[in-house]
Amino acid sequence: MSQKILIMDFGGQYNQLIARRVRECNVYCEIKSYRMTVEEIKAYDPMGIIFTGGPNSVYLETSPHVDPAVFELGIPILGICYGCQLMAHTLGGLVTEAQEDSAREYGKTQTFFDTTCKLFKGIPAEGITWMSHGDYMAKVPEGFSLVGRTDACPNVAIADESRGFYGVQYHPEVNHTQHGTDMIRNFLYEVCGAKGEWTMGDFCAKAVANLKETIGPEGRVLLALSGGVDSSVLAALLAEAVGNRLTCVFVDHGCMRKNEGDEVEAAFSKWNVNFVRVNAEERFLSKLKGVEDPQRKRQIIGAEFGYVFLDEAVKFGITKSDFFAQGTIYPDVIESGEGEAAVIKSHHNKLLPREVIEQFKAVLEPLDHLFKDEIRLLGKELGLPDYLVYRQPFPGPGLAIRILGEVTKEKLDTLREADWIFREEIGKHECRKDCSQYFAVLTNAKSVGVMGDGRTYENTLVLRSVTTSDFMTAEWTRIPYEVLDRVSVRIVNEVPHINRIAYDITSKPPATVEWE
Repeated sequence: MSQKILIMDFGGQYNQLIARRVRECNVYCEIKSYRMTVEEIKAYDPMGIIFTGGPNSVYLETSPHVDPAVFELGIPILGICYGCQLMAHTLGGLVTEAQEDSAREYGKTQTFFDTTCKLFKGIPAEGITWMSHGDYMAKVPEGFSLVGRTDACPNVAIADESRGFYGVQYHPEVNHTQHGTDMIRNFLYEVCGAKGEWTMGDFCAKAVANLKETIGPEGRVLLALSGGVDSSVLAALLAEAVGNRLTCVFVDHGCMRKNEGDEVEAAFSKWNVNFVRVNAEERFLSKLKGVEDPQRKRQIIGAEFGYVFLDEAVKFGITKSDFFAQGTIYPDVIESGEGEAAVIKSHHNKLLPREVIEQFKAVLEPLDHLFKDEIRLLGKELGLPDYLVYRQPFPGPGLAIRILGEVTKEKLDTLREADWIFREEIGKHECRKDCSQYFAVLTNAKSVGVMGDGRTYENTLVLRSVTTSDFMTAEWTRIPYEVLDRVSVRIVNEVPHINRIAYDITSKPPATVEWE
């Protein structure tokens, strides 16, 4: 790979998002630890380096630092947030704890840019940036100019253009920063001289080659196939790598949407792969009986998935010399608590029992650094049909986590019908283009209603739809009232045991996409 960017990781929460933005600009990049030595950096031979953000203060001895010789390599560097302050601190500036509230900045902030600076070429002279810093650059290093400011802070962005060093105290990689991707693109193209030759096709070719090397000429793979876009794309990737040595196991745990099991089976029967459907509704529902806590539901379902896959591996003679694969993507990893990250919700594919993992040579998760929209691009690259590539996201635990409280067959059947109506009506309307994910939630709240001149006391159903590209952040979808009205009328009339419909207008954050 002739042109590549090195992203040095200092523990920031948006590090993979930086990588995603770089790849969106058709430039290859890899994330490496800040502990990477100067000699290792030379050997990697990047055309540019990005220092990520991080939770620490650079003036503390315990904080992560880099060898100052990095700045002598003649390689352009962009420092983001902590990375900016690290650059200033290392090159002779002064970073201190902000003494006044006005020097601390968090969230959306009006920012002013010097558009003669290469980093801000072609963007408006002012706009919103996403701040997150409690420290202050009291003095910038010699040779640096102030190229960005806010009303509270005169040095929001600094630059030494003669050496190709740039620092910003906000996060250009997040959607909240206006023209943030343009700033990253300017660093790549205007400063580093990128040609934009890397594509998803390159990732695909490299991933297939890596899988071939890892699995070997005789190794077999058992894939956990849900029928969703992530595992479907991985199935295609593995089929490219190992052909008929791939076995796809689809576990119907009884918590699927209406007709979904049959649809998945019909879709994959057209593929030249070994497809196995396991009907395990009774097995899963018996394990979930009496369980109300959503995290416990996830744990039970994740573990039981593992045991089902283990049973199937035994049936097909798959041994410890073979591999287990699953379509884990990056949001699954970080929401499950990667490294020091907080656990938002444990995704089922991160809950495999140890005894299951130990029955395989290794667990393959080649998509675990990609976001949902990148998965779709990879699917198109592999030639998957649109009905698989653009399939509605569906969590592994299925409707079990869209039922608040205990999961029963009766509740599942009720939710299946209501969810079907919602999805059917959205599918008829132009607003479907804005609905990245939409579904119904059966709450454990009941309320009084009037139907047929009589009193009812039935369930409250919540409708949820979000608009997003990466599922790390999401806005609630502005579905037209007439569509919501039609959905509400149909559900109350057609689905027993529901007498009230609500629409969730909460974005992520503070909420998550799913309810649970």
